[in-house]
Amino acid sequence: MTHDIPTPKQRVAITAMGVVSPLGNGVSETTAALREGRDCVAAVDRFDVSRTRAKTAGQVCGFDANEPGGRKSRRLHPAGLMMIAAAKEAQTTDPQFQPEFAIIGTTSGGMSFGEQFFRSQIARQKPRERAAWLANYMPQKAVLDAQAACGFSAPSQIIANACASGSNALGHAFALIRAGRYRRILCGGYDAISELVFVGFDSLQASTAEKIRPFDKNRTGLVLGEGAALFFLEDWASAISRNAPILAEVTGYGISTDNHHLTQPHPSGIGPRQAMERALASAGLQPVAIDYINAHGTATAFNDATEGFAISQIFGAQTPVSSTKSMMGHSLGAAGAIEAAFSVIALREQFLPPNIHYAEPDPGWDINIVANHSRPANLRRVLSNSFGFGGTNASIILERAEDTAP
Repeated sequence: MTHDIPTPKQRVAITAMGVVSPLGNGVSETTAALREGRDCVAAVDRFDVSRTRAKTAGQVCGFDANEPGGRKSRRLHPAGLMMIAAAKEAQTTDPQFQPEFAIIGTTSGGMSFGEQFFRSQIARQKPRERAAWLANYMPQKAVLDAQAACGFSAPSQIIANACASGSNALGHAFALIRAGRYRRILCGGYDAISELVFVGFDSLQASTAEKIRPFDKNRTGLVLGEGAALFFLEDWASAISRNAPILAEVTGYGISTDNHHLTQPHPSGIGPRQAMERALASAGLQPVAIDYINAHGTATAFNDATEGFAISQIFGAQTPVSSTKSMMGHSLGAAGAIEAAFSVIALREQFLPPNIHYAEPDPGWDINIVANHSRPANLRRVLSNSFGFGGTNASIILERAEDTAP
């Protein structure tokens, strides 16, 4: 009689990361904006919003992808340029990293180029531009752009799982390295604002014409955002052996699907609750071990109600909670990756990012909101939530790398 010998679980290190979002272009700018609690939502300037109820979004602007100013770089989609900038920032931190695999989450790819392509196709105009738009429309194109800019050549997987996509990409990469399937994976997420998606959310009446106020009793809806965040994930022993920098450790990942409704979560909060409980079980932790929760917190009536109730059930009113979407909006498929980057920053800089525009608690739950201003904190472990349409839910646990932290 034989017995299977359990394979030891590998520790998973984050050796580098890069981020581009409305809060800033790079980790340094992002850190300053998070500390300040800066409102980076502004009037939409990409397309006409005169006929929509919502008029604002979190938009990326003024970033340098360090690409040559030639014809090729000018033809890339903004999503590709954001991915290049994020990848190059990570590569600056860890220039020796060479991924064996890439896992990236997104929901729309180069959607605005797709819009232009189909409009010009119908109008029978701009035949030369159409070819470039179509070539840069596919969701894998931004990933290929980033890999080419960094000299990487790894097979890629695209995860398009609504607003959980970025967290799913990070979590799936974590699971593969933890199981010993790969040593080094490039992972993260991206999404760029497009008119089709903006108008779609406006038509659903999910967007607000006011300030975004996550978890506030008088919240009125979400604001869209955009951005990209990439991580270099590596088996801990491999990272240590080559003296790689270690920014943080990924220790837990939980997912669930409640299948309640196309756009609404199950009112019981079972989906978010199961994702968080499974992340805790994956990390071998009790709720009391979590020092901060970066909530999904879209400021819609249903999302905040279910997430707030689930958090209060598991963590009570002790664990600090904030939604950083209050500062930059909801970046859809990129949200989980960007908010994981915010969580790493919080761990390394030892502060709680704020939930701005918060005025009045909702009596439906009792949670500890980091209201309006950042504050210093002793953080060892953080949990980052991402919940999407169709009842898809994902939670990630990140830990400070105590033995390598400055």
